[in-house]
Amino acid sequence: MRLHSFEHVPFEDLTNIGVWARNRGYVVSHTRWYENDSPPPLSSVDWLVVMGGPMNIYEEDRYPWLAREKTFIADAIAGGKLVLGVCLGAQLIADVLGGPVSRNQFKEIGWFPVSLTASAIDSPLLVGLPPEFIAFHWHGDTFQTPPGAVPIASSRGCANQAFIYRNRVAGLQFHLESTPDSVSRLIRHCGGELVEAPFIQSPAEMLAPVDFFLEIERIMTRLLDNMAQEA
Repeated sequence: MRLHSFEHVPFEDLTNIGVWARNRGYVVSHTRWYENDSPPPLSSVDWLVVMGGPMNIYEEDRYPWLAREKTFIADAIAGGKLVLGVCLGAQLIADVLGGPVSRNQFKEIGWFPVSLTASAIDSPLLVGLPPEFIAFHWHGDTFQTPPGAVPIASSRGCANQAFIYRNRVAGLQFHLESTPDSVSRLIRHCGGELVEAPFIQSPAEMLAPVDFFLEIERIMTRLLDNMAQEA
């Protein structure tokens, strides 16, 4: 399996997704858009993982590579590749599938519960996942579920947390790949967003719950294993 990641800033990389892939003997490669990398030929990719970033999907004037990235994502989906999007990555997938992306009522930053929807029960990608779990969040935008996709998760702060499209494409607004180190990097680079608000935690609250990191790694592993079976 050849897994390729799209990365938008140096402080949001594959983290535990990369560990999972390498442990299974996958070939892992990257396009780092912030370094003006060019994407590989689509034929060299089996699984595309689109990571997060602080930019908005419509900021093509500031980040002209966004247009090329969206085209590649659309081609990957049309070509039957496995595609996983995290946070900004999920918003980019939603956009190319026709699901509008806009500012969410609340910013969600920290550990908050996510509940699977009734529609999620039938998805083979979600076998073995708990009906509710605590996930890590860092986002201010949200997406509407794209046409033809199934909404699979929600939270109090954000109604549309995740979707699945044709059981080969998944978009997650929340982060299951996070580690204490990756959260520390987000705090260091995006700490200006940490103001008092209903769904924003302090750095201490985000880094303290070691058990939460272990649990999201377990959930992520199950989700990725399920997706791999679809290949």
